[in-house]
Amino acid sequence: MTDQLNMSHHSSVADVSARPRFGLVLTLLAFAQLVISIDYNIVFVALPEVGLGLGFSAQTLQWVVSAYAVAFGGFLLLGGRASDLLGRRRMFVFGLVLYAVSSLVGGFATTPQILIAARAVQGLGGAFLFPATLSLVNTTFSEGRERNIALSVWAGSGAGGMVLGSLLGGVLTQAFGWEAVFFVNVPLAGIAIVAAFPVILGDSGYQSGGKFDLPGALTATVGTTLLVFTLVQGPEYGWASQGILVSAAVGILLLALFVAIEAHSRDPLLPLRLLANRNLSTGVVTTFLFTATFGSLLYFLSFYFQTVQGFGVLQTGFAFMVPMLAVLSGNALSGRMATRLGTRNTLVVSLAIGAIGTAGLGMAMSADSTYADLVPGLIVFSLGGGITFPTMFAAAAKGVAAHEQGIASGIASTGQQVGSAVGLAILVAVANAGTGGLTGEALRVATAEGVRIAVYLAAAGTAVMILVALNFRRH
Repeated sequence: MTDQLNMSHHSSVADVSARPRFGLVLTLLAFAQLVISIDYNIVFVALPEVGLGLGFSAQTLQWVVSAYAVAFGGFLLLGGRASDLLGRRRMFVFGLVLYAVSSLVGGFATTPQILIAARAVQGLGGAFLFPATLSLVNTTFSEGRERNIALSVWAGSGAGGMVLGSLLGGVLTQAFGWEAVFFVNVPLAGIAIVAAFPVILGDSGYQSGGKFDLPGALTATVGTTLLVFTLVQGPEYGWASQGILVSAAVGILLLALFVAIEAHSRDPLLPLRLLANRNLSTGVVTTFLFTATFGSLLYFLSFYFQTVQGFGVLQTGFAFMVPMLAVLSGNALSGRMATRLGTRNTLVVSLAIGAIGTAGLGMAMSADSTYADLVPGLIVFSLGGGITFPTMFAAAAKGVAAHEQGIASGIASTGQQVGSAVGLAILVAVANAGTGGLTGEALRVATAEGVRIAVYLAAAGTAVMILVALNFRRH
């Protein structure tokens, strides 16, 4: 009880002393989210040049993306708990340092192996930086209107980073070569590192004083990493291949062992009682479904623009301007809507908008469609997604104590990463089902039809999310 009173006192002191610089804190946290989003998107456009420059095969090039995704998803729980125990500012800076160093190594890479290793370390940096950033938003800003607005700015910066990543990827690759998409992260991360010390309150104000759960950390990290690896690589290696089956079995076994360890640990990595929080458990399902549907559609849009409509790299980047501007508009609306309607009602409305827009987008997609045909669906779908993204994190954080916001952020964002892998695996399989053995115009037409079916399936998944969102507490 004394420890809780002390933590509450420290939290109050931290809030009061940080208040004069709330604007600076939010600017820095939004900038960090921008860095994460740029890094996530910028590599996609440069992949063909990366493959040619370093001699990747068609089978190994995907690891430039997969290495990042596997490390990011596998280490999120560890990164979230480390923020609670070791300090959020420390983990914020640590994640940025990993980004900067790995990006520098990636830019100078001379072999595929070095670049893949650098991408894995970038993913590790994201696993520490993302929950640190999100938990800093949730602990710095008071629950309610203040936090809703902060989360909308934070999410808007992430959406802006995705646009900027697509554009920068094309421009930098054409002007300076693929190496530039890695080098650009170094000064961005460096600026955030330098700014962190004067802007973010020191870590002594909110350390929980708990011990680090090493057995839980090892089983959770390795188990989650193997599970994400299975989901990411299953479509490529074959779901019945020996490596995938072994990876899935060992991953599930380790995660079951992790639950047993946490149930008997005095200082668990993941306090299981947190999952009894209806908002947090519902939030995990929501983040999972959101990235399995909305998140996966970004991949299909890029694929559709380039494969079906024949867009080049820069055209594809500019084609994303319309949906991303709609996402930014949704982000801006989300804080006001959540304050007026409540997070649950806002989610229901935004998901309904998203489902209608996604279905409309599917109806407009064909081999003969023009970009103008897609614009109405793109705007409505993206607006709904823009409102949903910050609101679902705000809903998941409600009722979680300040000293556990790090692990709560890690839990919610793990759902997000696993959902992305599952959704993409399912939707890619659906989209490619009718393209086997086809070439030329027949392949283009079949690809357009496959993408349209995948978009319809995503719309159905979004509609299911409305039912899930109803489980959030009303207040």
